[in-house]
Formats: sequence, C-alpha cells, structure tokens
Amino acid sequence: MERRDFLKITGIGVGTMMVPVMGRAIAADELLAPMAVAFKKELADVALSVATKAGASYCDVRIGRYLQQFITTRDLNVDNVVNTESMGVGVRVVANGCYGFAATNALTKEAIAAAAQQAVAIAKANSRLLTEPVRLAAVKGVGEVSWKTPIKKDWRTVPIKEKADLLIAANKAGMEAGASFMQSVMFQVNQQKYFASTDGSYIDQDVHRLWVPFFATAVDQASGKFRTRQSLGAPVGRGYEWLDGRAEDKIQAAGGVTTLYKNSYDIIEDARAAGRQAKEKITAKSVEAGKYDLVLSPEHMYLTTHESVGHPLELDRVLGYEANYAGTSFATMDKWLSKKFQYGSKIVNLYADKTEQGSLGAVGYDDEGVTCKRWDLVKEGVLVNYQAVRDQVHMLGEKESHGCCYADAWSSVQFQRMPNVSLAAGTTALTPEEMIKDVKKGIYIIGAGSFSIDQQRYNFQFGGQLFYEIKDGKIAGMLEDVAYQANTQDFWNACTAICDERDWRMGGSFFDGKGQPGQVSAVSHGAATARFNGINVINTARKIG
Repeated sequence: MERRDFLKITGIGVGTMMVPVMGRAIAADELLAPMAVAFKKELADVALSVATKAGASYCDVRIGRYLQQFITTRDLNVDNVVNTESMGVGVRVVANGCYGFAATNALTKEAIAAAAQQAVAIAKANSRLLTEPVRLAAVKGVGEVSWKTPIKKDWRTVPIKEKADLLIAANKAGMEAGASFMQSVMFQVNQQKYFASTDGSYIDQDVHRLWVPFFATAVDQASGKFRTRQSLGAPVGRGYEWLDGRAEDKIQAAGGVTTLYKNSYDIIEDARAAGRQAKEKITAKSVEAGKYDLVLSPEHMYLTTHESVGHPLELDRVLGYEANYAGTSFATMDKWLSKKFQYGSKIVNLYADKTEQGSLGAVGYDDEGVTCKRWDLVKEGVLVNYQAVRDQVHMLGEKESHGCCYADAWSSVQFQRMPNVSLAAGTTALTPEEMIKDVKKGIYIIGAGSFSIDQQRYNFQFGGQLFYEIKDGKIAGMLEDVAYQANTQDFWNACTAICDERDWRMGGSFFDGKGQPGQVSAVSHGAATARFNGINVINTARKIG
C-alpha cells in the first residue's frame, strides 16, 4: 500500500483500518529469534563466488529478514494484531555491462548459487539490447561492519497488551474530549539487512521504525456534518521510548492552540486535543478565498517538502526513468547546469541527509554498500544537486554515490530512493509567536492533509489538519475548508522567514511509493515553522459557478 492510498482509506476516519501486510504471519515470540551473522556471511560468499565464476564483473548480495507488527483499534476495542516475517536473499550482478537480478526465499547454499547463476544469465541476456554499459562509481570495501538504529527500548520486547492498552487509552481520551469515533494503529518495523559485495564489504544492519497514527472524528447529530483531526505525532526511526511523552519534549504551538512534540510523543494528550479540535472544526468559520501570508508548522511542512522538493530532485525522475509511473520533474538538468536556477528565496537551504538520528531514512550504509552522508540540494535558494546512486553520479560529474539506494525487500532490486530531505532552520533567533506578530492577514496551518501535485511536481495544492486565522499579528480563531495553491518555484521563492533551530523537528512518510514493480520506503523531512507571503488560498467547500 502506498502512502497516498493509505491516507485515502484512513484519512476520513471511516471504514476499517487497513494495513499493508508483507510476509508470512508468525507468533509474536518469533520476532526475537536471531539469524547468526556468520551464517549470513557464509551464504553471501556462495553467491559472490558463483556469480564471479559465471562471468559477473560485479556482484552484491542482500540477505534480509523483515519483521512487522501491526495493532489496530477502533474506539475501545482491538480490531486486529498481525505479526509478519519475510526472509530471503536477493542477488544483483553486472555482467557484459548489464544488470541482472534474481532472488530466493530458500536459505540454502544450493538455492543461493542457483539465484546467482540466474542473475548472471539475465544480465547476459539483457546485454543483447545494450546501448550503454552500466557505470558504477567506485566504492571502497569496508570489511565486516555493523550498524543499528540507536534505540533504548525494542518494540519487540514490549507486551502486545501494553501497546493495545495505550491505543485504547488514546481512543478513550479522544472520545471523552469530543470525538464521536476514534481509530488508532501502531506500525512497528524491524529490518535485519545483511549486505555483501565483491567490493569487499560485509555489512550487517538492524533498522527500527515506529508510527502510531490515529483519526479522531466528531459528528454533529443534528446536521450530520463531521470533521476529522489526525494525529500530529511523527513516524520515527526510534525505539518504543518515542512513546514516553516526556514533558521537556513538548512544544506549545503559537497562540496556545495545541501541544506539539519534538523528541518524544504523548499520544494520549494528542488524542485528547484531537477530540476537542475535531468537534471545534464543525463550527469553525469557513475561509474566504484570497491571498494570505501562510505560517506553516513543521508538522505541515514535511509533506510539502516531500512532494515539491524530495520527488522532483530524484535524478531518475529528472532523467525520465519514472515518467511512465509517477511522472517527471520540472527541475531539469539544464536548470542545474546553469548554476543560477532560483528554486527558492535566499534564505531557503534544502539538504539530503541519510544520517539524521531518529529519522525514518537513517542507516549507516545504503543498499549498495555506500556509507551514508549529508549533502546540499538547494543552497541559498539555488539548485545545486540532486539525489543519485552509483550508476547515476557520473552524469553529475561526481565520483562518489550519494548513498541513497534502497530496496523495500530482499526480493526487490535496489534503486534510487528519496533520502531524508529537509529545510534548514533559520540562522536568526525567531519563534513562531514572533513570526506571527508581523503577519497582518494570514493563516497558521498545523499538520498535513490532502494534496495534489502534477506529473512534473510543479503545480500543487495542499490542505492541512488545523487552520487558524491571523489578524494583525494575533491568532483570531479557527478556520475550515482551507487549501493553498502555488507552483513549486513561486512557493519556495515566497519564503520570507524561517524559525530557528529550537523549533526544528521532523515529520515523515511511512509508505512512499515509487518504481515498477512498486516499492515503498520510509523517509523523514525536517523543518522549522516557515512563513510564505502572498499565497493563493481557496475554499474547498464552495462550488465554482
């Protein structure tokens, strides 16, 4: 399931909570059963040896064990608990200048040898249609190394009853505060990924991710009108300690409208606020269409950044490789080559970072064995780079991969995926309250909502969760039916202020879709509250004509 589909199904707060299930169902105690590193290395060496002897000039092997647990609740009841496991081996080679890939779920030397031979045979068959050979940027082998998401509490060790009780407590808090219905779900992921290559790397990684979204729906019985407010807690690359809800990690939104979260999350407090605000949205004033200065919270900015920066700066999309499935990009290479394309205003600095602690995309090494890093995409408003992997960076005149190659399963071939892409915090001390004081006519938007963007990631429309009118520097009350429209370049060039590091925090997408066959990845986007002047706002409830 892709994120867009997930939001369509669950965002309106009705119907059964749907979750993507990958792999075979297993008992909860099987989640902790380990796979020995020595065993994985032994299997990997078989594939490397067989592929090389069969004629491969390069080979990499990924041995993966992908564990997931989903808990879904509705009101005061548990709907479902699912534990899944998917395990197998993927072998990718370059032979005769072409890629070949094969995979198997049989963890035997014989099966892996057969997969390696098949991968080479596929590469050689592909080479008959070769127009340009694969050019892999050099990668120095790192030997035997390991990396693990720095967690304090492993979700696999927490009793299911404790997790279900937490979700139900959140549902109860939301309903007591005004919600008519509550749905909540806990997504928990552990990816045990072993990578080996003929470059001389043997990399063992243990990746953890967590997300606890809910949907609070309030219904006015007299009119039948209803409104939903989704959770504001971010999906994270952290352990279960994310749900500790420490008081020092809470941030009050501007105008005291709601409490936000930076380094931990209190789902019960958020659900209580959501129940109250969902009810308040029913009687909120409908927005008057027109030009407004927008003050956008980090909880909102992540999706705008994802769609208008993350996707259009994927080099494979720029080159047209994604055109058939997900479109191309307005940010074509001639704009980059000019060294003067103004993607945004001079205060806009956008960067990619696969090392940001706590983010969904954080790993030590990508799925090509490349050490992950941070690099600039837009510097002082100017487009300076893209996202590229080993077989693409030569097109940019670079010699090292950016380290953003990823496959969502052992059975999927790895390719370029979006790293964490973020807006750098402002360098001048500024809080959201201070930013709002300078706004005469504006709207303060919190949380991500519906969106639409064209196939070149240029013209777009975004909604949100909470909207507050700003009049003469003060919050003047809640609004409804708000969406803003712009094109990517005009929007980012309208950025006139960004709050400082104190306000910077991450949101993210747990199910970002791309590729054919489709794959999903998880990626975070950080920002501080930012102001955009003179943006067109429409009323989504009013008919035209």
